[in-house]
Amino acid sequence: MAAPSTKTALAPVVIPRYLETTYWWAYLHPNAVRLFERQWLVNLILWGNFAKLRDAALQEMGEVIEGDVLQVACVYGDFTEHLVRRLGPSAHLDVIDVAPIQIKNLHAKLKDQRQVAVLRQDSAALQFADARKDAVVVFFLLHEQPSDVRRKTISEALRVTKPGGKLIFVDYHRPVAISPFRYLMVPILKLLEPFAMDIWRDEIAQWLPADATPAKLVKQTYFGGLYQKVVITR
Repeated sequence: MAAPSTKTALAPVVIPRYLETTYWWAYLHPNAVRLFERQWLVNLILWGNFAKLRDAALQEMGEVIEGDVLQVACVYGDFTEHLVRRLGPSAHLDVIDVAPIQIKNLHAKLKDQRQVAVLRQDSAALQFADARKDAVVVFFLLHEQPSDVRRKTISEALRVTKPGGKLIFVDYHRPVAISPFRYLMVPILKLLEPFAMDIWRDEIAQWLPADATPAKLVKQTYFGGLYQKVVITR
């Protein structure tokens, strides 16, 4: 289990250097939102698997989602809208992102925000108390982070999850040998997603804190192994 937090003061939230230098074109520039905030395009980027992967993540929390839920990072497409539709009457959703433009974009997409708070936070330094969240979902974020940031993001997500709660990751994965995407995706990822090959080489479980002792860890792959869902029960 992750060690209790000892933070006494909150550091100012700033856009990480890797995001400014590597992903400015996808998440920080105003034209990025205008380009990528199209459901058909995000589905195409995932080779037609967006809805399947979205629903696989949400189903881990149930047809009706109860409790206090955290979504780490805003997501292009209708992921958050579908999550909100599943919220039970007393449930609450926090969505965090480090980029103000992404927060503004999500506010524009959400028509009903009575049970939702969209907050500016860094995934590697969450501003929530230990063991607060019933479920935490991280949808296609880890492959975009350098190894040290990825490790901190996973540690923080685990830290804020309640004992017995679920931590859900959906991301890329190394396809099976017979999949043509095993070879097609390599130049694409190396060009556009320079940290993504880490996800092919190593298991998400390898970035857990050394002292973490999850009650359960289940991994499932999709689309010939190109995508994975890892569910950790704390």
